[in-house]
Amino acid sequence: MSTFIKALLTCPRPLVMEVKRQDADGRDLLAGRSVAETVERYEEAGAPCISVVTGRWFGGTEALLREVASRTELPLLRKDFITSRRHLDRSLELGAAAVLLTAKLLPAPTLARLAAHALSIGLTPFVEVADGAELAAAATAHPTESVIAVNNKDIATRERLPADPSRGLALLPAVRRTGTPCPVSASGITDPQEAAALLDAGFKALLIGTGLLATDSVSAWSDRLDKARSARP
Repeated sequence: MSTFIKALLTCPRPLVMEVKRQDADGRDLLAGRSVAETVERYEEAGAPCISVVTGRWFGGTEALLREVASRTELPLLRKDFITSRRHLDRSLELGAAAVLLTAKLLPAPTLARLAAHALSIGLTPFVEVADGAELAAAATAHPTESVIAVNNKDIATRERLPADPSRGLALLPAVRRTGTPCPVSASGITDPQEAAALLDAGFKALLIGTGLLATDSVSAWSDRLDKARSARP
């Protein structure tokens, strides 16, 4: 089992906390905080892993990943539109432990080849899906060694429309049948109660960006998640 997946499955708060400079509309998400402050807030809240968005849609750059890697020893996920082995090799050089592979963008054979290469160089494939057809492709991409994440937003609209967590809940049984050790619900999660419900439904981890970047205290948000989980039957 990879370090990235093990960190999520063995921690009390299985949240991939995200560093993202701006949302799809260009709104500043760091709100005057430095990258160092943001990473420190996540570490204080017990983050097992950190996601770093290097995609240009969200104001990301390779330098952002390099900076986060210099600030923490936590396993890092690189989120970008990865389409080649060269991108995977570069992600490893920059300090990533896992890399986003977006099923909507990649033909199934390409997705499988990139997942295989990622694993061969020590990167965990973090395969993102949004529907059954994409999940079928993900099922060929070494799912027993990969994370499979259901995106609650639609990249076809540059993730500008509201999230739909019910999509992930509907797909979850099929995601689990792939054999992935770590099904993830990703994006658009803002409320600790909602987060608790998704974990209780069977997701092993959540990826949260804007919801945590917008809160005054990540630790307090995480505490509310703990209380919501303990209060559920």
